[in-house]
Amino acid sequence: MAKIDPADIKRPLTVGEVAQRSGVAVSALHFYESKGLIRSVRSSGGQRRYGRDVLRRVAVIKVAQRIGISLAAISAALASLPDERTPTAEDWARMSRLWRAELDERIVQLTRLRNELDGCIGCGCLSIKACRLRNPLDELSDQGSGPQLL
Repeated sequence: MAKIDPADIKRPLTVGEVAQRSGVAVSALHFYESKGLIRSVRSSGGQRRYGRDVLRRVAVIKVAQRIGISLAAISAALASLPDERTPTAEDWARMSRLWRAELDERIVQLTRLRNELDGCIGCGCLSIKACRLRNPLDELSDQGSGPQLL
């Protein structure tokens, strides 16, 4: 086992090192930074440098995205942390409780959609007037006659 140099533990990471260690593309890291999800400081040569805590923030972002949480919701959750600190286990538990209700609702909607899709496939009409998927509850009739969807 290689010995870890204590000075290396405090050394900021380059964007390439963060990408390699997190499994996230450099372009995604730049995007996350542009959205305020992560932050870096600039070296004297103008290169991005990240604190090691960014790895946990990126992990939280990737897990949340994987379960379908929007970047806006992720950003709001991370912004709620004091001083933009790294999320702790307690923070993650709080965030996941908030997102659980959203996920449960999405599961209900997707199950309903899946079940309605079977009937739609059998029908094949995709009628704007009659299709429960294309025009649920004939909501478009309130907007007048003619095409309403672009």
